[in-house]
Amino acid sequence: MRTRLDMHDPALPDTLGATSAWPALTGIAYGGDYTPEQWPREVWEEDVALMREAGVNLVSIGIFAWALLEVREGEFDFGWLDDVIDLLHRNGISVDLGTPTASPPAWFFAQHPDSRAVTRDGVPLGFGARGMASHSAPAYREAAVRIATELARRYGRHPAVVLWHVHNEYGVPVGEDYSVHSVREWRRWLQGRYGTLDALNAAWGTAFWGQHYGEWEHIGAPATAPSVVNPSQRLDFARFTDHQLRACFVAERDAIRAHSDRPITTNFMANQHNGCDLWAWAREVDIVSDDHYLWAADEEGEIGLAIAADLTRSVGRGAPWILMEHSTSAVNWQPRNVAKRPGEMARNSLSHFGRGADGILFFQWRASRSGAEKFHSAMLPHAGTASRVWREVVDLGAKLRALGEVRGSRVPAEVAVLWDFESFWAQDLEWRPSEDVSHAERIRAFYEKLWRDQITVDFALPSHDLSAYKLVIAPAQYMLSVADAENLNRYVAGGGTLVVSFFSAVVDEHDAVHAGGFAAPLEPSLGLRVEEHLPLRAGDAAEIVFGDTRYPADTWQEDLVLTTAEARATYQSGPASGRPAVTRNEHGDGVGWYLSTRPDAEGLAAVLDAAYADAGVTPSGLPAGVEAVRRTTDEAEYLIAINHGTETVSLQTSGFDLLTQEEARGTLVLSAGDVAVVRTQRTAEGGGR
Repeated sequence: MRTRLDMHDPALPDTLGATSAWPALTGIAYGGDYTPEQWPREVWEEDVALMREAGVNLVSIGIFAWALLEVREGEFDFGWLDDVIDLLHRNGISVDLGTPTASPPAWFFAQHPDSRAVTRDGVPLGFGARGMASHSAPAYREAAVRIATELARRYGRHPAVVLWHVHNEYGVPVGEDYSVHSVREWRRWLQGRYGTLDALNAAWGTAFWGQHYGEWEHIGAPATAPSVVNPSQRLDFARFTDHQLRACFVAERDAIRAHSDRPITTNFMANQHNGCDLWAWAREVDIVSDDHYLWAADEEGEIGLAIAADLTRSVGRGAPWILMEHSTSAVNWQPRNVAKRPGEMARNSLSHFGRGADGILFFQWRASRSGAEKFHSAMLPHAGTASRVWREVVDLGAKLRALGEVRGSRVPAEVAVLWDFESFWAQDLEWRPSEDVSHAERIRAFYEKLWRDQITVDFALPSHDLSAYKLVIAPAQYMLSVADAENLNRYVAGGGTLVVSFFSAVVDEHDAVHAGGFAAPLEPSLGLRVEEHLPLRAGDAAEIVFGDTRYPADTWQEDLVLTTAEARATYQSGPASGRPAVTRNEHGDGVGWYLSTRPDAEGLAAVLDAAYADAGVTPSGLPAGVEAVRRTTDEAEYLIAINHGTETVSLQTSGFDLLTQEEARGTLVLSAGDVAVVRTQRTAEGGGR
């Protein structure tokens, strides 16, 4: 059925673009992905009735429905979507309307076979899964803008549509594309970046292995080659890929904005390094949103969750954000898909809430009976409303309704951890000194210590203004430009405390080793030079002495030459035996610490405790297993406390628990697995941005 395209397109004001900072909802957003196209119409009425029972006020629809909306090129059928949106609206449920461009229809690939993405090995990817076509193919861009435009024309002012959701999880599963379209745009991007071939040859160091370019047309994508491809070229191709993906988003966003003033977002994946620089992406969305799924192999998944939540809040510069997807129980795509235990779903949800999320949504509302994700959990599982999961979904909805007053508050932090996607892309390339050195592992190791001390963290780039933070930690800053190093040096000179871990400040923004050697740009802050990297063999370990205590340390050592730093720990064995292992340096009014090895958790804790003392950072002293975060407004402070342990604990606090509706008078008793959200009077300003 062809339908008119102007059904919900009343005249728009001349000055469009003053978007709301948040969807037009009351309280905390709650709901998930809704796929009515998978179900007969008689199920829809049951769905909305159950949504009302669960307290759902926002659902995401249309995300994978392109084939049912544009049935043939240029021919649209919006009748069923009209009915769904109107049904939701009559029942008081708002809509996050998706553009379905993550999954082009079969007819699109039949008509435009050259729009398929191509792998690094030259294999065109076929139809039948999810994922984007070539992000550089003109036919794909044109089709994506067309469907986004028609959706916005029709629903841009519909009262149910409070948010737009462009595409789905950019970079997953298709990121890099080596098609002819991509190669053409890659050359254009390089010309815009470098201007001349002389500048490109210098940046890429093409004198090595005789790779000099004399014509732009001779530059190809860094496809599979007989040996390792130029790492500077690989790094730039990662930047180009991120740019092209983001350009697709911007094209759809701008098409929507021409017809709608509702906020526009796309769902990030902060816990996966999927080739997207979220710092850059966050500047393009009206509201930051994120999808988060626990890694089942992680026995302390709550820590990985906290990292992703803090990163999501940080890329949005502290503004409230939306948890666009997470799971009620097991997912379907990991080697072992472990189900969440009773209460875990609520703890996961309220941890995200505590770290700044004003929307808690799931994938998905009703479990699919067919397709690749039929074993993925849902708000309404295959077991139906008699299930534990459903009871917990209803209970969580009630909890979130009680927390509405917290909406819009912010999360203060006095510690920043550097997180630089471009540095990670560079570090992950081939032929590094040791495959055992992982930026993800280093960040997790430092973050675990901070999490266990209940010290809230912002993530930051080395180029950011860091002056508000008492302590800045660089666990894995392999790539560091001279300008960014100077920013860190100024931070220390101004009174900050900087902690830097090994294999940092090794190369510049072109993946070239710094003039002066490893870590040279940070010598003012660290008071040392790294003469040589000394990675250890697999399974080898050594010891360091810090204070009066010996600690195991493995994976890595370095030969340090101290200029102004003092040695605070020394190697007792290994290739650097007798040499400095951990150093401290005073620079201006601040202090720089350097760890040239990987100590065990106790050794790392000892070093960070010393850095805390320099920075004036004080751990909370709360019982082990308790996660404690604060959200603040001008009028109040909210303590979100989660007991991940197996024993009842007592916290010293006073205030009103929004969940139990009871006063805490000096002591808050928190049972194993329980959560409290306590409103207290705000007594002091927090740090952070």
